[in-house]
Amino acid sequence: MPTTGLPELDPVLHAQTRLQLAAVLVRLDDGEELSFPQLQELLGLTAGNLSTHLRRLEDAGYVAVSKAYRDRVPVTGVALTSIGRDRFRSYAGAIQDYLNGSAVERIIVTEEPS
Repeated sequence: MPTTGLPELDPVLHAQTRLQLAAVLVRLDDGEELSFPQLQELLGLTAGNLSTHLRRLEDAGYVAVSKAYRDRVPVTGVALTSIGRDRFRSYAGAIQDYLNGSAVERIIVTEEPS
């Protein structure tokens, strides 16, 4: 497949729900996490849908999922990893380049008038 010279968009983050998850998690400070039910409520997702997208992000190393017990109740926490933060920033930069036209400006070769 020929390359266009345009910035690559990370396929892991390009899915709407995974992008939303990363956008929420990137706002947390290092060491902070959100619980599974908090993410469900914030994004309006079913447990199954959230689990599927978290698994994809976890498999790519973008999120860390922790399991713990609080008052004998299982709690699942989710945080963005440093890799996830880097990839989110790169993705956001590539999208910004698309939106402001700079991605296209870099690949268009203008001809000098004769």
